[in-house]
Amino acid sequence: MTDFATNGASRPAAVDPAGLEAGAAAHTPETSGLTKLGRAVKMRLDNPEAELLEAFPNRYPGRDYVITFEYPEFTSLCPLTGQPDFGTITVRYVPGERCVESKSFKLYMGAFRQHGSFMESLTNKIADDLVALLRPRRLTVEGRFNTRGGTAISVRVEHMEPSLSGERAAGLLRLWRS
Repeated sequence: MTDFATNGASRPAAVDPAGLEAGAAAHTPETSGLTKLGRAVKMRLDNPEAELLEAFPNRYPGRDYVITFEYPEFTSLCPLTGQPDFGTITVRYVPGERCVESKSFKLYMGAFRQHGSFMESLTNKIADDLVALLRPRRLTVEGRFNTRGGTAISVRVEHMEPSLSGERAAGLLRLWRS
């Protein structure tokens, strides 16, 4: 396991006695409860637990809109050979009451780096963890993995809030396809 403090740079962040990085703002009602944003955090590279993910309140829960995260530096290990698998993970979702905080998403994705798992399993795990945290109206996680051994693999996981029906579901599908 490798632990290091990160602020998005290659060197540890300066932290004041209150625990905030130099220049970081105090928490607002929208950011209260977030423990990673604006702070130096130890990044684990072998333990992608759902607890790494954090969410904040969606300020527009009555409006359907799409949020997309693309993580082009995804790395995990083959659980049998230990060889690295590289790829791009794309998460698209229509939020309900909560949105995923981007720094926690980055730390979560990085935690797969030394983790052994099949591509199909880890794509489903990412979807399950995000659905449990966010309860989105709609979510897609797509893993597009680099060619290894002459074979490229893509895995796509879909989720739609079961209670959506009728015109609301049709409108969401139109938004999703645009």
